[in-house]
Amino acid sequence: MPTTSHAPVAGSLPPAPDAKVAMGWMHTARFLTTAAQLHHLPAIEVPEIAFVGRSNAGKSTCINTLTQQRQLAFASKKPGRTQHINLFALGKQGATDAVLADLPGYGYAAVSRSDKLRWQQVMLSYLVSRESLTAIVLLCDPRLGLTELDEALLNAVRPRVEAGLKFLVLLTKADKLTRAEQAKALSITRLQAGGGEVRMFSALKKQGVDEVAQLLWQWAHPVQKEDAAVEALPPFEDQN
Repeated sequence: MPTTSHAPVAGSLPPAPDAKVAMGWMHTARFLTTAAQLHHLPAIEVPEIAFVGRSNAGKSTCINTLTQQRQLAFASKKPGRTQHINLFALGKQGATDAVLADLPGYGYAAVSRSDKLRWQQVMLSYLVSRESLTAIVLLCDPRLGLTELDEALLNAVRPRVEAGLKFLVLLTKADKLTRAEQAKALSITRLQAGGGEVRMFSALKKQGVDEVAQLLWQWAHPVQKEDAAVEALPPFEDQN
């Protein structure tokens, strides 16, 4: 897979692009690979953004809405049955500049206990050890709030967040709440998120779509340390 020549490094965020630019970038998403085990995933040298959440949180719908593609992310008729990590490349053909990772949904009762435990371990290993992981988007139904499994996930990645990993809690299905209920859900989740971004999102009403696309673009295109140092230098003045 063609990639940029450098691995993701910490840096400040660039200015947010125009919404059309960000949405156009998201629309370039294309299937890259799928893996049932962590060690089957290819090494990635560009920023990787993972989408995680409960099986009924609307993860596939969110990815398809952001990328403006109806069937990019597979939504199983039986939530929790999709048990693969799916990677999607972003950027112009031949110049991939980021990767989206769609992780299996968790917490669905119809999945056997052994499958739950196996996938919880796979996801935990991915979240704490995947070197190219740059950011996490945790999807949550605001009518349920952050569940114990969601909070356990946030606790597991907290050391990486403190080291610079970005994360966003996306409150999906916002169209099912009144404005007052949305404001309350945002306030509560911000307290629980421990410093991460929190946004409302509705695939039906297209609420938050542009803003999320812009944020993901910023996360995938950090200002490199070298570039930031050059920008910080005072302008050159000819003394002659």
